Amino acid sequence: MAEDYVALNFLEQIVEEDITNGFPKDDLRFRFPPEPNGYLHIGHCKAICISFGLGEKYNAPVNLRFDDTNPSKEEQEYVDAIQEDIKWLGFKWDKVCYSSDYFQQLYDWAIQLIKEGKAYIDSQSSEAMAEQKGTPTEPGTNSPYRERSVEENLELFEKMAKGEFAEGVHVLRAKIDMQSPNMLLRDPIMYRVINKAHHRTGNTWNIYPMYDWAHGESDYVEQVSHSLCSLEFKPHRPLYEWFVDNVYTNGIKPKQREFARLNLSYTIMSKRKLLKLVQEGIVSGWDDPRMPTISGIRRRGYTPAAIRNFIDAVGVAKRDNVIDVSLLEFNVREDLNKTAPRVMAVLDPVKLVITNYPEDQEEWLEAENNQEDESAGFRKVPFSKELYIEKDDFKENANSKYFRLTLGKEVRLKNAYIIKGESVVKDANGNITEIHCTYDADSRSGSGTEASLRKVKGTLHWVSIKHAIKAEVRLYDRLFNHESPDGDKEVDFMEHLNPNSLETITGYLEPSLSEVEPMDIFQFQRLGYFNVDKDSTPKHLVFNKTVGLRDTWAKVESKSTKQEQPKAAPKKQIPQIPALNEIKKVGKKLAQIPDEKRVKAIARIRELAKDVDYEELKELFNTSAKKIGTRLAVLESLIVLIQLNKVDQKNEEVAAYLEEMRTSGNELLENSVNNL
Repeated sequence: MAEDYVALNFLEQIVEEDITNGFPKDDLRFRFPPEPNGYLHIGHCKAICISFGLGEKYNAPVNLRFDDTNPSKEEQEYVDAIQEDIKWLGFKWDKVCYSSDYFQQLYDWAIQLIKEGKAYIDSQSSEAMAEQKGTPTEPGTNSPYRERSVEENLELFEKMAKGEFAEGVHVLRAKIDMQSPNMLLRDPIMYRVINKAHHRTGNTWNIYPMYDWAHGESDYVEQVSHSLCSLEFKPHRPLYEWFVDNVYTNGIKPKQREFARLNLSYTIMSKRKLLKLVQEGIVSGWDDPRMPTISGIRRRGYTPAAIRNFIDAVGVAKRDNVIDVSLLEFNVREDLNKTAPRVMAVLDPVKLVITNYPEDQEEWLEAENNQEDESAGFRKVPFSKELYIEKDDFKENANSKYFRLTLGKEVRLKNAYIIKGESVVKDANGNITEIHCTYDADSRSGSGTEASLRKVKGTLHWVSIKHAIKAEVRLYDRLFNHESPDGDKEVDFMEHLNPNSLETITGYLEPSLSEVEPMDIFQFQRLGYFNVDKDSTPKHLVFNKTVGLRDTWAKVESKSTKQEQPKAAPKKQIPQIPALNEIKKVGKKLAQIPDEKRVKAIARIRELAKDVDYEELKELFNTSAKKIGTRLAVLESLIVLIQLNKVDQKNEEVAAYLEEMRTSGNELLENSVNNL
């Protein structure tokens, strides 16, 4: 039935097909296999969510396996951090495994391959071996040591294991095919000598397996059914299968399949480059809130739900693309909007004096904690004669479109009274130091008086000066000011660092925040979302800016673009284009533009779709199959309507249309519907 249809991503389709073809569902097992050589970042979240998500969907175990085969780069610190990150995201593994658990088994299998004439010791330099590998268009040439006897290979391999050779003197290579068009099959290295202690096995071993040799064999040992990895490993699949095939005896033979990795704009995903930022003191550490590491975004105040929702929104695709970081920030806002208590804080203060308010009077007014959550209740905030408001919330002289405080006009103080600007006090330099105003004593919010029901155009947040508490507030912005900071190989990514990525100021907060705990998250009303940093103490509160209430970066970019354009002659006002017409306009070329531009165009379509009615959208369901761009625009719009609960996914028409798109044979359409 159409109403029972649920779209599957292509990895789920693979699993379902395997089950349909007789694979026992009870034998499903997945794994997440990080190398403990650094902290996990937002890019890893996709792999985590995919493998553990499949585990949840099929009630199948998921192993957390550390591919710890390089002791020169791996540390226990990273092992501990990775486990903490996965727990924080809300996932549970079946068991923790290590490739180092299988070092003896891998060694025994290597001996087996040597005896079968499928592996040999090469004694050449790395440069010589690289030269012999050839090129993608030219075949390789055999090593002069390729035909060493089994006896000599065994003897040398044993001596390597005992530590009788220095690093680089000998390596063990698989004997596969130096003529293969896949260069990874041209006698890859299986073992090398590393004279360093391992963080788990100590000095037991002097030789360590290469990733390609250890990875598939570890999957086989653990009886992993589906080995899921990012697209860069697709060329490795034939090698993965060759290694497994040559040791396989019984049980489950793991299947490797690949998905598109997560690439974010304005973000570095390389562990090596992230390590450089840490080592050179550009950031305070791996958990600096500007870092894309999971520990960094956790410290900044991002939530597990926001991350998982973001990964769901990105979806599972077969082709790499760049996702706009704004989508991540959008999901953070969406989640925090539902859960974060509202409080008042002033970050750029100017003194406001209510001249007709009694000198010694103070009131404790009732304020709503979260209008999105009825169960959140209310709190009391103090009100007095002298307050702080934001400097930006006052202009001495303002036009009719300015709806905040100015002389001679009224605004409401949130949860309090209506006030009117009367005069200002300035210092010797002409800077405003005080704003004097009067208040309407009958206009208190919630009092039910006629005056309290009066409508004014502006509402300002505030804090009572004598009750305010001070806090260090760290205003974080994007670490890089370039959309693709490491996209140009001729330019050092460090040149794209944003010099304004951190500003530290003193904020003035309502007193309800005096007893907060690290990682508590709040909405500073009209300013954004902020969380309590781990550096915070009861005597010195520290807050991090998590994300603003809106995408100010996009506004800055737009303004910058406009400034670069030559001024044109004034044009007659053009009537606003209806949302659906603009969607069709944007959609026309959607299939022909580069991936990066397509991501931005789809984001625009999704925004427009919020103003589209389902009844008018469904008229486009029969768009010609040749018009892929328009079909994609319609599909993305429909997905938005489903997500906003404007139409039921189980609606027969909707379900049938989604099924048509899923089976269209077009990758763009299939990826979009699979992301739902």
